[in-house]
Amino acid sequence: MEFAANQVFGHYRLVEKIGEGGMGVVWRALDTTLDREVAIKILPDLFSEDPDRLARFEREAKLLASLNHPGIATIHGLHQA
Repeated sequence: MEFAANQVFGHYRLVEKIGEGGMGVVWRALDTTLDREVAIKILPDLFSEDPDRLARFEREAKLLASLNHPGIATIHGLHQA
C-alpha cells in the first residue's frame, strides 16, 4: 500500500517520510489527540502475511518500550491497521 503526506490513521496524520528500509517505512507524523510530533513505522504488506515476522516486531517493540535512555526512541504504542 502506498502512503502520502496528510494521510490519517486513527489520531495520527502523516507529515513526511523520513526513512525506509527492510523493516518498513518511517514517517514523521502528528498525534492529533495530544498535539505532538511522533515517528511511525509502517511495516511492508508482506509482514501482515507472516505471523513470525509480526511476532518478532512485537517482541522488539516491547523490549524497546521497557528501556529509558535519551538515545533510544520512546515507544508510545503498537497498532495494527
